[in-house]
Amino acid sequence: MPNIALITLVVRDYDEAIAFYTDALGFHLVEDTDRGDGSRWVVVRPAGSGPGTGLLLARAGDDEQRASVGAQTGGRVGFFLHTDDFARDHTRMTAAGVRFLEEPRHEAYGSVAVFEDLYGNKWDLLQPR
Repeated sequence: MPNIALITLVVRDYDEAIAFYTDALGFHLVEDTDRGDGSRWVVVRPAGSGPGTGLLLARAGDDEQRASVGAQTGGRVGFFLHTDDFARDHTRMTAAGVRFLEEPRHEAYGSVAVFEDLYGNKWDLLQPR
């Protein structure tokens, strides 16, 4: 059965996006290839995720794309980062400057807190039960 390999996230700048996703969120840089036309093929994945779904960090190329940076899901939580140790990762991410929009909650489905990436896209940090 096919699977989703990459999800495109439109960003302002490749290097600032790489720094945020690798330093603040702990993702691994899987690929950073110059495409020869001023663009790059940049893929990051959460540490330990293996060959699962990754993010293609795509620099905005025109005004319409620049307008979508940070608003790719219309203000809703659009990305879900699962963890096996919520307290560890929440503490590490907070220390790295990640902006959480709420205090951690413990729901029937697990521990969760909403955070923003450097562009304002909303994510859930989630440890499922």
